Amino acid sequence: MAGREPDVAERVVTAAFELFAADGYEATTVEAITARAGMARRTFFRYFRSKEDVIFPDHELLLAQALARLEMLDDVPAVAAVCDATSVVFAHYIATPERSVERYRLTRQVPALRAREIASVHAYHRAFTKYLALRFAPAAEAEHPAAELRAEVTAGAVIAAHNQVLREWLRRGGQGPADRALAEAFDYVLATFERSATGDGGRARAREAVVVVVSTDDSAQVLADRIRRLS
Repeated sequence: MAGREPDVAERVVTAAFELFAADGYEATTVEAITARAGMARRTFFRYFRSKEDVIFPDHELLLAQALARLEMLDDVPAVAAVCDATSVVFAHYIATPERSVERYRLTRQVPALRAREIASVHAYHRAFTKYLALRFAPAAEAEHPAAELRAEVTAGAVIAAHNQVLREWLRRGGQGPADRALAEAFDYVLATFERSATGDGGRARAREAVVVVVSTDDSAQVLADRIRRLS
């Protein structure tokens, strides 16, 4: 997708959403959008590939921003890092509530838009799965089936939590705070999928509790001292 000059792209998007609301998505043409925006048809196609392209955020840019965020979080536990990166996408939606709500309504009404939305979710899932698989796999192994499975499931859980909170907010018409609900949803994901150790990728291992039963005449204090010296 061509780089967008914000002012020009915003004029196109604003004109398009006004026409979608007034005339419906199917009845609105690119010619009608450009006429309302006061620009030539060729200008439209310098910024957008199709009328459908106007509906959605620039997911290529958002995904790039999310992945750049992940690059800054290498010392953060893997699942927490993905939750943080996903918040980049969430923030984009809640920054423009009216437009996000209208986009949600359109995707519910037009099957082609719904399919496009699902495809965009898959792109995030694939990218986050790749990141998590690298973080989960032992350092000495390029591929690790258990890490790949855990990454696939965990990436799906993070995205599902994000989408559930966003969907509920959109159903309320974009009203009310949503950040707290997202934090609570991510807390649930972290409690379920994040291990106690931060050492994904073989950098450390989770500590395990070992229970030992012994028969001895030594006092509990003596045993405790011996165990501490062994640890």
